[in-house]
Amino acid sequence: MVLTGSEEAFIVGSGPNGLAAAIALAGSGLRVRVIEGNPSIGGCARSAELTLPGFVHDTGSAVHPMAAASPFFKSLPLSDYGLEWIQPPAAVAHPFDDGISALLCRSVQETAETLGRDSRSYSDLFTPLLEDWDSLLPELLGTMRMPRRPLALARFALKALQPAARLAKGRFQGERARAFIAGLCAHSILPLDQTPGAAFGLALGLAGHAVGWPIPAGGAGSITGALANYFKSKGGVITTGKYIETAQDIPAGRAVFWDVTPAQLLRINGLKLPAGYRRSLQGYRYGPGAFKVDWALSQPIPWKSRACKLAGTVHLGGTLQEIALAENFAWGNGTPQKPFVLLAQPSLFDNSRAPAGKHTAWAYCHVPNGYQGDMTDPIEAQVERFAPGFREVILARRSTGPDALERDNPNLVGGDISGGAQSLRQLFARPALRLNPYSIPDANMYICSSSTPPGAGVHGMCGFHAAQSYLEHR
Repeated sequence: MVLTGSEEAFIVGSGPNGLAAAIALAGSGLRVRVIEGNPSIGGCARSAELTLPGFVHDTGSAVHPMAAASPFFKSLPLSDYGLEWIQPPAAVAHPFDDGISALLCRSVQETAETLGRDSRSYSDLFTPLLEDWDSLLPELLGTMRMPRRPLALARFALKALQPAARLAKGRFQGERARAFIAGLCAHSILPLDQTPGAAFGLALGLAGHAVGWPIPAGGAGSITGALANYFKSKGGVITTGKYIETAQDIPAGRAVFWDVTPAQLLRINGLKLPAGYRRSLQGYRYGPGAFKVDWALSQPIPWKSRACKLAGTVHLGGTLQEIALAENFAWGNGTPQKPFVLLAQPSLFDNSRAPAGKHTAWAYCHVPNGYQGDMTDPIEAQVERFAPGFREVILARRSTGPDALERDNPNLVGGDISGGAQSLRQLFARPALRLNPYSIPDANMYICSSSTPPGAGVHGMCGFHAAQSYLEHR
């Protein structure tokens, strides 16, 4: 079926980036239609009853520091359209086998105090960067081209453009602080000995101090629901259940914004791409996948460390060495003895997620792209390690490997939740090395997914920058 209508621009994909592009275009007076292949909108920011009736789980992202920080999202009246942020007392807990936890709190000093003898080193690292936050954030969520605030960016880069392990070992003496920093940096899904892994840990730590790691009331779908409702208020139209398979599915002469990764773009029949650009997309590299488990629980997770009950996110990885081994496995090296597990427990702070007295939790670990194994037991063993009796409170579970993630959302190629490896090269050449990373050469088309700068995260800035690129040059 070929789409018809009077729209001037079409957005293919309704994730946060696609909706951000749609809003930016509609706000400039264009008639815009969003086209989504799934029956429901949201991409990686959706919520559903995945285990038992009444238990609301996030199908993808669960905790959203970059959404709370996003300059574009903050410019929109999303609270008027149903978005409410909930701030747990702590952003992150990182428990250890001795029952002690490090905590990422809004206060740098309170965080530092959980790191023992490395308290001063942590404060010395984060305090100057936090003072630069207002200048630094637009660069971190920018286009990765000409910086407008080069001094703030340079100060950050001097500390950030290094491997996570080097930052951890070079700055801190104790295992507690080293592991805590390694856990933050492991969100990059890079080996801990690769640059720029430290940049991701520093950015997420700074976000924790500046805006927290909040959860949206009702689930991640509340973010995309608010974006969609605001878009509709601007006259926008959303079509669901329609996959675009050929270039002819979209009326000729319209601007097209693809909230897809290079692999999906290359599969569109009849799409005319210059040979050099096509080769660049064919060479785009995807990173490790994710293996995810959702739980319905009879009670809160019985953490050995009480501090874990204060945090929306819990990092389960033990020491720096353990985390390094786990992340190396995700790149195809070693065996998954003890995965680094990222766990979210939203129902502790949002009682709309489960029936009265019951709870939900969500966790994932990094695995090789397209991994066919089952990581349910290793993930639950890591939770049990720091929360004895955890398995006894599980009412139901749902495990989702890389193949299932990709079937549900084709952007998650091989289970890659970042839209492509976040390597140093692809930090600046995403998805290809071009002055304008969003525009497709010789066509009135743009890529607006997390395969463009600034990359992964629920922040909408990829879509916003793509829309601005079009508006500036049309």
